[in-house]
Amino acid sequence: MRVRFILYRRYCTSVAIFSNYQISRYARLGQIENARKVFDEMPERTTVSWNSMIAGYFQNNQPGEARKMFERMQLRNLVSWNGLISGYIKNGMVSEARKVFDSMPERNVVSWTSMVRGYVQEGKISEAESLFWQMPGKNVVSWTVMLGGLIQDGRVDEARRFYDLMPEKDVVARTNMIGGYFQAGHLAEAREIFDEMPRRNVVTWTTMISGYVQNQRVDVARKLFEVMPEKNEVSWTAMLMGYTQCGRITEASELFRAMPVKSVVACNAMILGYGHNGEVEEARQVFDNMREKDDQTWSAMIKVYERKGLEMEALELFTLMQREGVKPNFPSLISLLSVCGSLATLDHGTQIHAQLVRNQFDLDVYVASVLITMYVKCGNLVKAKQVFDRFGEKDVVMWNSIITGYAQHGLGDEALEVFQKMCSLGIPPDDITFIGVLSACSYSGKVEQGHEIFETMKSKYQIEPGTAHYACMVDLLGRAGQVEEAMDLIEKMPVEADAIVWGALLGACRTHMKLDLAEVAAKKLIQLEPHNAGHYVLLSNMYASKGRWHEVADLRKMMGARSITKSPGCSWIEVEHKVHMFTWGETTGHPEHVMIMRMLERLGVLLREAGYCPDSSFVLHDVDEEEKVQSLGYHSEKLAIAYGHLKVPQGMPIRVMKNLRVCGDCHSAIKLIAKVTGREIIVRDANRFHHFKDGLCSCRDYW
Repeated sequence: MRVRFILYRRYCTSVAIFSNYQISRYARLGQIENARKVFDEMPERTTVSWNSMIAGYFQNNQPGEARKMFERMQLRNLVSWNGLISGYIKNGMVSEARKVFDSMPERNVVSWTSMVRGYVQEGKISEAESLFWQMPGKNVVSWTVMLGGLIQDGRVDEARRFYDLMPEKDVVARTNMIGGYFQAGHLAEAREIFDEMPRRNVVTWTTMISGYVQNQRVDVARKLFEVMPEKNEVSWTAMLMGYTQCGRITEASELFRAMPVKSVVACNAMILGYGHNGEVEEARQVFDNMREKDDQTWSAMIKVYERKGLEMEALELFTLMQREGVKPNFPSLISLLSVCGSLATLDHGTQIHAQLVRNQFDLDVYVASVLITMYVKCGNLVKAKQVFDRFGEKDVVMWNSIITGYAQHGLGDEALEVFQKMCSLGIPPDDITFIGVLSACSYSGKVEQGHEIFETMKSKYQIEPGTAHYACMVDLLGRAGQVEEAMDLIEKMPVEADAIVWGALLGACRTHMKLDLAEVAAKKLIQLEPHNAGHYVLLSNMYASKGRWHEVADLRKMMGARSITKSPGCSWIEVEHKVHMFTWGETTGHPEHVMIMRMLERLGVLLREAGYCPDSSFVLHDVDEEEKVQSLGYHSEKLAIAYGHLKVPQGMPIRVMKNLRVCGDCHSAIKLIAKVTGREIIVRDANRFHHFKDGLCSCRDYW
């Protein structure tokens, strides 16, 4: 009978051990229901079983269930109480942990240390200190936790005094002190502790390397790295990031190739490093060769594309990301919003906005400003205003975003109204605000108001006008035909005129055919930006319009000698989440080429019936009249608009973007297309937005 009882006890013990293991395993995997099922089905539960189940609930962010389980426990030991404190701390519930701590029948050094650690993690260093000095018995862990708290609080001098008081200093405490010194920029003190250490581990060495890297001493870090007795993944990555962060991509690349294990963090650093250095193909190669990727990997590659202006590639990567079921993180969503704004892909932008809403990122003021800018660039001012109006507390960036949006769309009255409301609410405008307001005055021809606002910058708001503000004023005067006054303003500027100022004057000269001043502006621009093709092209076009082909030939010769090429005109339109790109006279590469050409012919017939006659003065080549007329018909924006008529449902606006300024002939043609087809057409060119409807344009032919 006794033998049978012993065997039964052994069986129960082995079942309990296996069940406890299963509870812990299921909890670790996030399968807390399965863990509970194992617990409920146990024939006999030990204190360890209860403790495992309570720990599992805490691990799965269910502190309420953990507490209920604790209350049901009949036999609690010190481990149970400490587990409750530790669980609350891990769930960020320090006040609850303190209530448990205060009600404990007995405490040990683990109880006290857990509570001190909890305060440190929450940044409540004063409370941690107070509790630490009340501890009846302290061990090396307690001292090290408190030391970490002082370092975390930036109190390095106090941390050093505390460190000197420590009865025992283990490798962790010494390493923490080294890290604290590096954070404060005290490199010599950090090195002194390192050199005096009786024993160092790989974490200590890595802390030294990271510390030197953070303080821009990469070469010292490399020397230390070379003599490390043992290197791990973190050591290699720390050294690699030292090179990538300071732009030494050649050395980073050599180190990366030598790495025995290329961690995800290291690969991400290399993607960003190559990207910062403009080596996009190399960044993509690292990305493609990665067996494992995290959300930072995708975010890094999208950021590289965004910074290099490769918006199409960024969107393609986002599509691939979605196909693979990867959830985009906050930085990648912000980058993608910027991409959507640049490409004016409203469908993608709306989709990303929805993801921000689902993750509650849209409640952030910065995000709201980025959203407003995206919707403005996509030509949807209604949606931009909705985002703006939804926020009660708006910062100056948000106000600037909506003012600039109205300005770009030529809605000067609305921009000025928002500006006045901003000032009436006591929100001080900054220099960016005035760029938006002065641009609004310029785009809508409000010369007098523009002058008044410019004068109040310094007198009322104590903001010294910069070159950008003078450029706005030159543009304002130039658009209004006051080109000589604009030149006079440039000559009286207290600061040196830059390319933006001279560019504004050149644009005004082109509009009003002031060739003498245009030559002055163009020569200045060619001095300031000798490789910008736009300046040569503008002057060349002005010469061509006057039939001065000799000067045109001279300019083209100069461009050739300097290897300067003109950016080809291209337009694009988003249809069903896909961007369709068109260049001048070229649709053969498009799968629906035949249908586009038929629609273009149909629109041409409607235009001729409405009395449209192509203005060949906008084709500035030395060719015959018939060739000029044919050339005008295939401008990229007309091709995109034709495709829009094929694909965009009736009642929805056709949104087209162009990389250059829309020419006068296309402007006239699009006004008529909007009238004869009854469609609203929105075109964003290099300068501004044009809303075409019922034969009229929002710019009132003033662009």
